[in-house]
Amino acid sequence: MGEKWKGPLEKIDDYHFRIPKSYRPEMRTEGIIFTDEELLKSIREDQAPEQIANVATLPGIAGNSLAMPDIHWGYGFPIGGVAATYLEEGIISPGGVGYDINCGVRLLRSDLQLKDIQDKIPQLVDSLFVNIPSGVGSKGKIRISQKELDEVLNIGAKWAVDKGLGWSEDLKFTEEGGRLKGADPTLVSERAKKRGLPQLGTLGSGNHFLEIQLVEEVYDSKTASAFGIFKGQIVVMIHTGSRGLGYQVCDDYLKVMKGAIEKYNIKLPDRQLACAPVNSKEGKDYFAAMACAANYAWANRQCIIHWAREAIGKVLNVDPLRLGMRQVYDVAHNIAKFEEHTISGKKVRLCVHRKGATRSFPSHHPDIPQAYYEVGQPVLIPGDMGRNSYLLVGTERAMKESFGSTCHGAGRLMSRTAAKRAINDQELRKELDKKGIVVRAATGGVLSEEAPLAYKDVNKVVEVCQGAGISLKVAKMRPLGCAKG
Repeated sequence: MGEKWKGPLEKIDDYHFRIPKSYRPEMRTEGIIFTDEELLKSIREDQAPEQIANVATLPGIAGNSLAMPDIHWGYGFPIGGVAATYLEEGIISPGGVGYDINCGVRLLRSDLQLKDIQDKIPQLVDSLFVNIPSGVGSKGKIRISQKELDEVLNIGAKWAVDKGLGWSEDLKFTEEGGRLKGADPTLVSERAKKRGLPQLGTLGSGNHFLEIQLVEEVYDSKTASAFGIFKGQIVVMIHTGSRGLGYQVCDDYLKVMKGAIEKYNIKLPDRQLACAPVNSKEGKDYFAAMACAANYAWANRQCIIHWAREAIGKVLNVDPLRLGMRQVYDVAHNIAKFEEHTISGKKVRLCVHRKGATRSFPSHHPDIPQAYYEVGQPVLIPGDMGRNSYLLVGTERAMKESFGSTCHGAGRLMSRTAAKRAINDQELRKELDKKGIVVRAATGGVLSEEAPLAYKDVNKVVEVCQGAGISLKVAKMRPLGCAKG
């Protein structure tokens, strides 16, 4: 995906590698990558490790500059990067969140087993594909006014539930209750709002998907039971974000931040790290606008999950409530949040950037649902169309080592352009058919762009997180049917 990285990577143990602080004089801390020897080879294939070192130079960085095993090159921060900054002397950076603000994953469980749907999988995928708009520039079924959009930006998933799109208990099983506080719609540009107005309740394109999955393996029966998961069960996974609105918010504030680095005399090794002090006007404005985009994404996934329930219920001619289609959880993996963590034995409030990284909080943490208090937070890890996805659980070790964070997926090995050159859509479709995976795609070429070959093996990524102890395996799911954007 680019020029190979030739810098130093020191092995700490089987699952931790270090970019030493001595690598560059301006580094304020070390870079730590959660990986093993095998995945390290692919990590060296682009300049993502250099981006880890760049992040280590940021003012007010707390602890180390971190990267998950699914790391690859991104805008400013690597995708798979985690960085926390102190509130007084630290910064907040749009590059540490990414363009698709609150891209995330939601998982629905059900009482269904494979025998209940085996002969209806094509119909189910078709129904999902028809009921949930997808593809580049897709427009949703919801028509809202500017005033209603501001409500969405302010209260997130609750707006959708209040409109009858979902169940009130869904909010309990959504990170932050589906609403990031501190949102201010007046700080979102008219262009961003214009892009967001027609797209609420749409899947989008690229690696976003809606997938019917089979729980193939359960590793931790106690935790799986707490999550309502059992072997042989049918579940539904959704992966999407804040659509054009989130993209525009990021783009708008990168311009603001480029002025801020001059104003506050912030020295950066890469201007893509454009940022502002957390407590500056620019920093506060970005957080408030980012929170709006995060809330839009939660509302977006809420609408989609409601229509997914309806689509499945219609094909099976059963009320979704009777099918037990309860939400397991919804997690963000592109977001910045204010959280309390322990540094050198002291509890401090930090701004935690997670870009292509998932929150992984342990049991007894106050920010997870009461129903999961004794086991920990569900962690949702999507794979690719031809391989497994995972349900993991957060750990205390993650709190100590990674600011309560773990991986977010497989991580790209090939750019979309390279994948399209290397992989034929029709051949891939035949290959997936042989595996019994039904696929519907809205956009031409999207199958080759998102082919399994273009990604790292999610099984290996998850094994590293398990080995490092920053999340633990609960269940493995394999795809049966997939609707792609």
